[in-house]
Amino acid sequence: MPPPSANPDSLLQHRSFVAFWIARASSSFGFQMLTIVVSWQIYSLTGRALDLGLIGLVQFLPSVSLALVAGHIADQFDRRRVVVLAQCVQGLAIIGLAVLTFTHHVDEWVVLGLVFINSTAKAMEGPSLLSMLPALVPPAILPRAMAANSIAGQAAGMVGPALGGVLYIAGAEVVYGVCAVLYFTSVFMVSRLRYEQALPRRVPATFKTLFAGIHFIRNRPDVLGVISLDLFAVLLGGATALLPIFAHDILHTGAWGLGLLRGAPAVGALLVGFWLSRHALTRNVGMIMFAAVAGFGVATLVFALSSTLWLSMLALFALGGFDMISMVIRGALVQLDTPDDMRGRVSAVNSIFINTSNQLGEFESGMLAAWLGAVPAAAVGGIGTLVVVALWMKWFPGLRRRQQLQNDPPRVESVA
Repeated sequence: MPPPSANPDSLLQHRSFVAFWIARASSSFGFQMLTIVVSWQIYSLTGRALDLGLIGLVQFLPSVSLALVAGHIADQFDRRRVVVLAQCVQGLAIIGLAVLTFTHHVDEWVVLGLVFINSTAKAMEGPSLLSMLPALVPPAILPRAMAANSIAGQAAGMVGPALGGVLYIAGAEVVYGVCAVLYFTSVFMVSRLRYEQALPRRVPATFKTLFAGIHFIRNRPDVLGVISLDLFAVLLGGATALLPIFAHDILHTGAWGLGLLRGAPAVGALLVGFWLSRHALTRNVGMIMFAAVAGFGVATLVFALSSTLWLSMLALFALGGFDMISMVIRGALVQLDTPDDMRGRVSAVNSIFINTSNQLGEFESGMLAAWLGAVPAAAVGGIGTLVVVALWMKWFPGLRRRQQLQNDPPRVESVA
């Protein structure tokens, strides 16, 4: 407990959250560095673009196929122990990559196999890790905690690949070694934080318990509204997948311009995340969320129609900022509207939607660009996002009128 003179609204006063944040930052940096070194090593070994696609496949399959099982485990077992065990497996897989690389006993199939083990453990970790956060801070400052948590992810996404690339000069085994240290730092911090979870009566994994998260979401209009809004907005607003085309053919810039375009959304999200981590959203959260998603659509449309680099960067900067606002509101609303004994399974369903929409959104943007051209494809995505916002405001009036993130909706029976 913080001392009486401390500010209870300060995230720094909640030591368990600070430990969680350090763990999250460490594992995120480790993952981003791992991603860059694995892709570079695989391509160096084979020179085949197909193998780069296989990396994405061995990461994507566990994240979708094991999500419901991981959600069931998160609600049945101690989440902290699940996270520690999963991250230990990830760390050991990375150590295996380091040792085999150092001893020159590595080939593409060994790398892909250990990446698959790492991805499987990461899939099992996800719902438990996400479900821990609401227990570490008071509900009133959960949105700020989620914003701070997102800052760690955004910073890792911006700096981690570059750091991994620089360290790769010393050898792939060096990067793997640093990644392993970061993962075991996360293990140490998670094992030290104070976390209490009221475990329910143990029940076997059945069709009913595995799909309880879907049943719960279907019966909660606000939760269904925010999750489905995210799904369709990301599906339609995947203009960032077309950045190489815009950089080369429309903005007539080189690799340096593409780098600026790729970094702009992360910078916007990072700055807005800093603001949200220090300021609470206390009124009209439903309309703020819809306005943010609409802003995302408008920014996508501006980017599609821009023919100058500075305007395109500004549009992508705004796109990242609007996305951060809606992401924090959506994430906090889902967590606060879900009882603790269901958070793992609901988080699992949410992660399936997020992973699927990200992958399919890039596919949809690529297909539209092939049929219509890059500019019409991005413009259709922006307009489609605005149409989705209008429809969701009509179909989910309770969400539109929602004033606060912390709500006291009618009780819905959960499935143990």
